[in-house]
Amino acid sequence: MASENSYLDYSSRNDRLSGGARRIPIETPAGSFYVWTKRVGNNPKLKVLLLHGGPGANHAYFEAVDSYFPASGIEYYYYDQLGSIFSDQPNEPSLWEIDRFVDEVEQVRYALGLDRDNFVLLGHSWGGILAIEYALAHQDHLRGLVISNMMASAPAYTAYAEQVLMPQMDQDALSEIKAIEAAGDIDNPRYMELLIPHFYEYHTLRMPAAEWPDPVQRGFDHINQQIYVSMQGPSELGMSADAKLAAWDRVNDLEKIVVPTLVIGARYDTMDPAHMEMMSERLPRGHYLYCPNGSHMALYDDQQTYFAGLVDFLRQLPS
Repeated sequence: MASENSYLDYSSRNDRLSGGARRIPIETPAGSFYVWTKRVGNNPKLKVLLLHGGPGANHAYFEAVDSYFPASGIEYYYYDQLGSIFSDQPNEPSLWEIDRFVDEVEQVRYALGLDRDNFVLLGHSWGGILAIEYALAHQDHLRGLVISNMMASAPAYTAYAEQVLMPQMDQDALSEIKAIEAAGDIDNPRYMELLIPHFYEYHTLRMPAAEWPDPVQRGFDHINQQIYVSMQGPSELGMSADAKLAAWDRVNDLEKIVVPTLVIGARYDTMDPAHMEMMSERLPRGHYLYCPNGSHMALYDDQQTYFAGLVDFLRQLPS
């Protein structure tokens, strides 16, 4: 790993003036835009690009890595995908497609100079979908892959929500949540008043919402709802039938991903931990990290387990 002196030596980096922050030009079918990235650390052998969830969330909730990656000499990049708060936010629904996002990640990779000798892609939640799709298209550029808190099948994710998680909820609250969704009234404050205590505090981040760490609060406060609702649906209670990702399924393609891959699951996740363990078994070089006290945001509510396992995987990646 990089020594402390070399890890903090940015003298030869072309982003030194800006403290590692860059706006990268992206070409899309709807024109040219900019996305925001920020580098932390300096390690030519290990560089991790962080793909946030949502879709339409942002990099902020990843800031917990600041407490763990620098001490291990890991160079890493925050990145707001197109449409997210620090990047351009075009009002162009045609851009919110998986293939277009995959092409964006490839353009970011190229601009940052990441390659198969050092490049690890870490995707959380929706970022996990994007990471899987990127690996299927461009794994020749990857040294390693991390799929955090995401199943390889949207229908299986929705079925888990409907068959396992919803029956555990307060049924009166669930009925009211469903009624609000059916009426298309998701901007009603009552919607989140019900979801937060009856679902999010159990399965998204297991602590009172008023105590959620600042990076999580900032991440959730700036979700691009146009992207989120069109691709996922209005909440984390599975995917809406008309969402763009509703039929997405790559279970049978996992065997094609041959780079070392870590799958992270958690006991109380919105995602089925057994499914995520199965994913690790189908991946030719798969590993599984289970967070027994964690939820969808296990990087906060089972933080020690999450980062100990993640850092160990990254440090043991073969050259």
